[in-house]
Amino acid sequence: MLEVLPRQSEPMRKQKHYSEVYASIQSLLTADSDWLAAMATIVSELHNAFESFDWTGFYRVVRDDHLQIGPYQGSHGCLDIPFKRGVCGAAATSKKTQLVPDVEAFPGHIACSSATKSEIVVPVLGKKGEVLAVLDIDSNVLNDFDAVDQHWLESICQLYAMRYPMRPSV
Repeated sequence: MLEVLPRQSEPMRKQKHYSEVYASIQSLLTADSDWLAAMATIVSELHNAFESFDWTGFYRVVRDDHLQIGPYQGSHGCLDIPFKRGVCGAAATSKKTQLVPDVEAFPGHIACSSATKSEIVVPVLGKKGEVLAVLDIDSNVLNDFDAVDQHWLESICQLYAMRYPMRPSV
């Protein structure tokens, strides 16, 4: 079982911890896992490995230009997010990771939880470049995410997309 990385750990320790979490996720996503079980597994591994991850989850594209809450851990989340709203919508629209040090400074931020101070949202892209989902991670600490988080979370989302490259029918 992986240890929990405490808040504000030094960069080299954080890198090593992410590499261990990535290896764990990679070993858990077996060929016979379905896409939803894989999402739930990723969320569980991430949420339980990092003390600073207060809300960890996927929002899935279930119809054009809309994200719907998927597997997550933490308090409640928004149920449905249009692409034109919030950090998740910005990630889905731009197809680029959104690293937000202060959610109050992000235009159009959706406050699913008043405790959220910083956020990172990574798009999951299918084989044709279409958005399948976004991975959303919130922290109740300002400026809690950095380039190390971005690199590893993008790698995890790419791993997921390689194994589950198409939008499943819901």
